[in-house]
Amino acid sequence: MKSKPLLLINIGQLVTLRSAERGPRRGAALSDLAIIEDAAVLCLGGKIVSVGKTNEALRDPWLKKNRKKVGEIDCRNRVVLPGFVDSHTHPVFAQPRLIDFEKRISGASYEEIAEAGGGIRSSIDSVRKTPKSALTAKLLATFDEMASHGTTTVEAKSGYGLDFASELKSLEAIRASARRWPGTVVSTFLGAHTVPPEFRGRSAAYLQLVCQEMLPAVAKRKLAAFTDVFCERGAFSADETEQIFRAATENGLTVRAHMGQLSETRLERYLRFKPASLDHMDYVNAGDLPALAASDTVATFVPGANYFLGLSRYPDARRFIAAGVAVALATDYNPGSSPTLSMPMAMSLACTHMKMSPSEAIAAATINAAWALRLGDSKGSVELGKDADLAVFDVGDYREIPYWFGTNHCVLTIMNGVPRSHS
Repeated sequence: MKSKPLLLINIGQLVTLRSAERGPRRGAALSDLAIIEDAAVLCLGGKIVSVGKTNEALRDPWLKKNRKKVGEIDCRNRVVLPGFVDSHTHPVFAQPRLIDFEKRISGASYEEIAEAGGGIRSSIDSVRKTPKSALTAKLLATFDEMASHGTTTVEAKSGYGLDFASELKSLEAIRASARRWPGTVVSTFLGAHTVPPEFRGRSAAYLQLVCQEMLPAVAKRKLAAFTDVFCERGAFSADETEQIFRAATENGLTVRAHMGQLSETRLERYLRFKPASLDHMDYVNAGDLPALAASDTVATFVPGANYFLGLSRYPDARRFIAAGVAVALATDYNPGSSPTLSMPMAMSLACTHMKMSPSEAIAAATINAAWALRLGDSKGSVELGKDADLAVFDVGDYREIPYWFGTNHCVLTIMNGVPRSHS
């Protein structure tokens, strides 16, 4: 989608997150937002070409000469920050899981619901039956709603088809919707979400299907940048996860995983595959933190799942940050355990339940989430040469973004230089 020149002026607080250091923020650096007050940003060709004070921008010789050709946005002292990067979502589904919701309220656990045929398996039939065109339309509507909350980059997983045709259909729907959305979509193959009902008792056969048929087809058709695995009891074991990682690497796909959501899995054997991220991380052995901190792997927290599942335990963010681990935040948008597409809500939960500061939550939802998708060189901060991905919030202070929960103060997003108003 073609973008015209844009100038944002009179920004009350511009949260740039710019830094001289390349890579995700760690430790104390996670709180460094590099804020500019009374700021301006000039975007050309979908890129950021100037960042500074409003009065400086208006004196720029090029702008004086070409101002009539530039779309000008008066931000009226609002807060502007990099567009959120939602680095963990499951948006390819057809129906909400309302029966699961009621069972959980009545006291059933996540595992009990799954054993009774609910959970992930309950989404399979509807995805298999839904035409690709309908999935594509639903995805596009989802991405638009995410943008209305300030998200400009989305990681989108398959994982509710769980047969060859339906997994490829899901990934093709992601690609089709991404071509029609001005933001950025990163596709992930999650054929290893759970063992589908027709393979019950024959998990080895399904594992063979994933590794020997699905993965090569996904790679050959360039349908995904990443392969994901749900490594957990009731899903895929540690040995099976390693096998999938090996097959993915052989097929040229970068790996990531759901890890430590319900039980502890030691991480050392997986770090040698250089996963882009390990997500959930509720249960992590303290002995694994030094190696995780020394790696480029990002630990992505998804507190929306803990909230919706009614779990008392949340990831110990302070322990990870103190150890020097790069941490990110995501919504985990999905129909069963985290039906929210609001990154500000995920940030609010991180502040209130994980004791992350508002500045840490913003960095985790932007620059670190970009590195979790290996996009940190182009996304996640407001710097010269980066993609023009911005979110404008009708608040006077950046701390208000996680402070106000259950409401949406985003009034404008700019995705690769294309503005979308939400007011």
